[in-house]
Amino acid sequence: LVTSGPTHEPIDAVRYIANHSSGKQGHAIAAALAREGATVTLISGPVDEPPPRGVAVVSVRTAREMEAASLAALPSDIAVCAAAVGDFSMANESSQKIKKPDDGSAPTLALKQNPDILATICQHQVRPRLVIGFAAETQNVVDYAMAKRLRKGADWMLANDVGKTDSPVFGSDHNMVHLITEMGNEAWPEASKQEIADHLVDRIAKELNR
Repeated sequence: LVTSGPTHEPIDAVRYIANHSSGKQGHAIAAALAREGATVTLISGPVDEPPPRGVAVVSVRTAREMEAASLAALPSDIAVCAAAVGDFSMANESSQKIKKPDDGSAPTLALKQNPDILATICQHQVRPRLVIGFAAETQNVVDYAMAKRLRKGADWMLANDVGKTDSPVFGSDHNMVHLITEMGNEAWPEASKQEIADHLVDRIAKELNR
C-alpha cells in the first residue's frame, strides 16, 4: 500500500485547497516495490505522473477518498504514506462559485481537520507489519519528524525540508531525506527520487527479512 500526491479539497464549484506535491516520490516508491516483486496498490491524488508498470492504481481527489481507499487496501504487509494530504478541508463546501463581495471584503472560510490517514493505519486492527510515514517540514525537520513518528505510531518516518527556495522538493526530481526510526536519525545524501525509492525498498526488504 502506497499513497502518493496531493489531495484537492473543494472550496466551491471552481476552487480547491491543495499544495505543490507532484507525487513523484510516492510513484517512484511504488514502482521500486513492484520491480522487487511486491504486489502494490498505489492510491494517488491528482498528479501528472504516469502510473507505474505492474502497479494497481486507485485514483482519488480528497483526503476522505484517500482514507477510504487506504483502508480498503488492508490487510497489507507494508504501508508507505508518502502523499502530501491536506491537513484541512472546508467545513461547508459551496456548490456554487463564491462571489467577491462588492464592498471589497473577503469571505470567511470555515475549515475542519481532515482524517489522519497515517495514524488510522497505525492503529488499525490489521495494522501492516511496517508502516512508513513522511514528514514534509519547513523548520526543525528532524525534531518534528521524530515527534510525529511517536505521535502517529509509525515504525519509520522519512523527513524532508520542503521550505528551501534554492532547492525545492515539491515538483523536483531530487530529494534529500532523513530516515527516522526507533534507533534514531539517519541522514541520506541528496539523490534522485528514484534512487531514494530504491534505497528505501532495499531497507524495507532487509527489515522484513530480519
